[in-house]
Amino acid sequence: MSALSLEEDSEEEPKLKYERLSNGVTEILQKDAASCMTVHDKFLALGTHFGKVFLLDIQGNVTQKFEISSVKINQISLDESGEHVGICSEDGKVQVFGLYTREGFHDNFDCPIKVVALHPQFTRSNYKQFVTGGNKLLLYEKNWLNRWKMSVLHEGEGSITNIKWRANLIAWANNVGVKIYDFSTKQRITNVLRDNVTLRPDMYPCSLCWKDNTTLIVGWGTSIKICVVKERNPTEMRDLPSRYVEIVSAFDTEFFISGLAPLADQLVTLFFVKENSEHMDEEFRARPRLDIIQPLPEGCEEISSDALTVRNFQDNECRDYRLEHSEGESLFYIISPKDIVVAKERDQDDHIDWLLEKKKYEEALMAAEISFKNIKRHDVQKIGMSYINHLVEKGDYDSAARKCQKVLGKNMELWENEVYRFKTIGQLKAISQYLPRGDLRLRPAIYEMILHEFLRTDYEGFATLIREWPGELYNNMAIVQAVTDHLKKDPTNSTLLTTLAELYTYDQRYDRALEIYLRLRHKDVYQLIHKHNLFSSIEDKIVLLMDFDKEKAVDMLLDNEDKISTDRVVEELADRPELLHVYLHKLFKRDHHKGQRYHERQIGLYAEYDRPNLLPFLRDSTHCPLEKALEICQQRNFVEETVFLLSRMGNCRRALQMIMEELEDVDKAIEFAKEQDDAELWEDLISYSIDKPPFITGLLNNIGTHVDPILLIHRIKEGMEIPNLRDSLVKILQDYNLQILLREGCKKILVADSLSLLQKMHRTQMRGVRVDEENICESCHATILPSDMTRPFNVVVFHCRHMFHKECLPSPATIHGVQFCNICSAKRRGPGSGILEMKK
Repeated sequence: MSALSLEEDSEEEPKLKYERLSNGVTEILQKDAASCMTVHDKFLALGTHFGKVFLLDIQGNVTQKFEISSVKINQISLDESGEHVGICSEDGKVQVFGLYTREGFHDNFDCPIKVVALHPQFTRSNYKQFVTGGNKLLLYEKNWLNRWKMSVLHEGEGSITNIKWRANLIAWANNVGVKIYDFSTKQRITNVLRDNVTLRPDMYPCSLCWKDNTTLIVGWGTSIKICVVKERNPTEMRDLPSRYVEIVSAFDTEFFISGLAPLADQLVTLFFVKENSEHMDEEFRARPRLDIIQPLPEGCEEISSDALTVRNFQDNECRDYRLEHSEGESLFYIISPKDIVVAKERDQDDHIDWLLEKKKYEEALMAAEISFKNIKRHDVQKIGMSYINHLVEKGDYDSAARKCQKVLGKNMELWENEVYRFKTIGQLKAISQYLPRGDLRLRPAIYEMILHEFLRTDYEGFATLIREWPGELYNNMAIVQAVTDHLKKDPTNSTLLTTLAELYTYDQRYDRALEIYLRLRHKDVYQLIHKHNLFSSIEDKIVLLMDFDKEKAVDMLLDNEDKISTDRVVEELADRPELLHVYLHKLFKRDHHKGQRYHERQIGLYAEYDRPNLLPFLRDSTHCPLEKALEICQQRNFVEETVFLLSRMGNCRRALQMIMEELEDVDKAIEFAKEQDDAELWEDLISYSIDKPPFITGLLNNIGTHVDPILLIHRIKEGMEIPNLRDSLVKILQDYNLQILLREGCKKILVADSLSLLQKMHRTQMRGVRVDEENICESCHATILPSDMTRPFNVVVFHCRHMFHKECLPSPATIHGVQFCNICSAKRRGPGSGILEMKK
């Protein structure tokens, strides 16, 4: 088949694709002209104007040839099996025969026979029915004597131009309209009238097509009707046929109809087109159109429309075109005298080809990937390469490089070709971030070429690639040498230095990397030390680490004491006491005992660099020499620290004196006295405060719960003016009242609780106690109950659950007639009064 191009280059994708039927057909139509054609799933049957019938394969090659007549073949009909054919011609000849037997019907009529139609089951049927259409609709069938019998189904309405037989229904068209004959009931069931009676039926013949066994599509002139054969309700029959026809859709078209065929729920329609000339007031024959339309109840919707450039279309009339279809493969054949075109639905490959033709490469690539199972990988790559080339031509290098990932896949040769192409156009940077770096890896030279390009033009981009690319992709030493050469020109470039440190890390030369990181004070230095266990390399670099970040450095040293000892750190920081203090302070916060040998040293460090934490240190440390600490605090006049040390060393009176004299803080003095809880200190505090009115006010407000305020009030000199004395006295009275209320409240609670517990104990003691043969006498250790229960016996049971025979009970310990358990009394558990005496 040769390709058939459409004249218009529409932006809307066509629904069908077209090819010319060539091979043997080309030779036939050069000498003859096609007059009709019938399509079977297995082959084609072509009739010509010179009376010949050719059987063709679907490629157009001739398989058989029949000389039927010397004039035009009007119609060819095949049964469903494709084993029998019916042929009629303009000279009145009708032949029906088996393609493999040639036995059948042969007759000549005195008028042209326009159409012939075989029963769909002609081969299987015993009656071998077929119909012909000339001036009459004739039915032929074999009788029981194997002779042909003819009967007239219809006549009197002009020439019959079309017949379509489907199952038990025969549809035919004459000059008046379309009729349908029910072969099973021998009844004609409808008459669909022709709409435009001004059109000559021989020039604009009717097109008939069965969509299924009950749906007939009628096209005539510019009118299309869809008719459905339905069963009539038995109650409505009377003398009417058992079936009737309902027109479910009817609409007009713009052009003249030359053929119809179903496509799912849509219609494929072949139109004969006449257009007006631009220069003359006359019509001319334009290219025929093949449209796909969607029928609606009161109209239709155009889905697609293609104008076909068939050979000699300028010379053709409406009656010269025919549309045949193959139901099995949705193939549509457009027949004209000098050309046969095959239309078929476009598949995914056609969709992709159209997208590529329109340079819609992105959509084409997506479509190819979706249908990857049905498309070869190299075809997908071909599409993708076309897209990449298009993007490069547009100058969209980044998009082109990004598509390489998806298109080139694991094809190393294609990858390297693309890299060199991008190098040629000066766009290595664009493709660098998309190069494969996983399972598929290119040659190291490819990656090194890109790294050298970045090193030459973009230090930051070079550093990014070094961070992102695995070190195995390229020759690390070669890149290290290249960076070193650049650093000779720019020795302080931090980007190059950082990148060099990363390269040393990849090469496991961690000491060199560490030196650079420390020199740059780079944040990754700690991560490098931890990740590669470089603690032995930093023993002489502790000061550098702490100068960079004291907190991180100290945390790292303390977390790894097993690798760098405290003594080693202290030794390294000996000349930097401010750093040593930070280290020892954090060590002390973690564990008060680990650095005890340095506590004496820490006193001076706290005094010098961190006085706020000195007092907490003195409080928490149990290894700090108090005398040394007192000496340092007194030298520096640290009063609070000195007070604490004096109190801790037992010299509380001196400590209190310092608070009163140097701090002059009565609240702190009172608090100190409360902590020590020493009557002599309170006496000293009162004695010192007695001539200082503000101090007296403070004492009156705060000592009410520790010292009797009367003692203080009696010692105040008469006439001394004391600030806020009235408020202080009111507070003392309020405090006293509060104490009384608290005592009374406590007393009430105590009495209530005592009564509740007493009642609970009484209820408990009033309960019965089980005595059986398992219990024993606590004195003689014999069973408490006698073996002979008929004999009299006496048993004493105490609330403590000790039991005695009355005769075994020791001398009674009684108080006012109350007897107690001697065992519990001896153990000092408190007396257990006898609760039960059993007698029998």
